[in-house]
Amino acid sequence: MDIVYIRELQVETVIGIYDWEREVRQTVSLDLEMGTDIRAAAATEDIENTLNYKTVAKRLIAFISESEFLLVETMAEEIAQIVQNEFKVPWLRLRLSKPGAVRGARDVGVIIERGTRD
Repeated sequence: MDIVYIRELQVETVIGIYDWEREVRQTVSLDLEMGTDIRAAAATEDIENTLNYKTVAKRLIAFISESEFLLVETMAEEIAQIVQNEFKVPWLRLRLSKPGAVRGARDVGVIIERGTRD
């Protein structure tokens, strides 16, 4: 399996459980690895034969910026479902973080892996 990836995609959104977090937009950052087969795209040099990372990124930016989740865990699960269902990705690894959420730490968040990697 090959991997198409997106690194450090930053999106502003409403995220968090505290009252003040519900009133301001915060930045979340994501790294996404998506299992796919790039051989057809490599042979034809046709964008239609690959997993288009720009299309995936635009979809996730729209989704995340319009969302208002309490937990990064819920947001991560929803992102994974979108990628797997809408883009037919059989396997993914997602790192979703909230930079500056904990004093003294650069960021905190979750890493999830969904699907099978064959």
